[in-house]
Amino acid sequence: MFDNLVSRARASIAKRRQYNRLVAEIENLSGRDLADLRADRSEMLYQIHKQIYG
Repeated sequence: MFDNLVSRARASIAKRRQYNRLVAEIENLSGRDLADLRADRSEMLYQIHKQIYG
């Protein structure tokens, strides 16, 4: 039971780290970078949240 709790906590921390890293990358994109990618920052943030957390 304790092992399960620790395992879930580690998985949650790993997801949060990955999410934070991707958010930082997206936030660092300039308006020009987004235009070149034909991307919308808010849509990208939504998609990574959906991808990581379901």
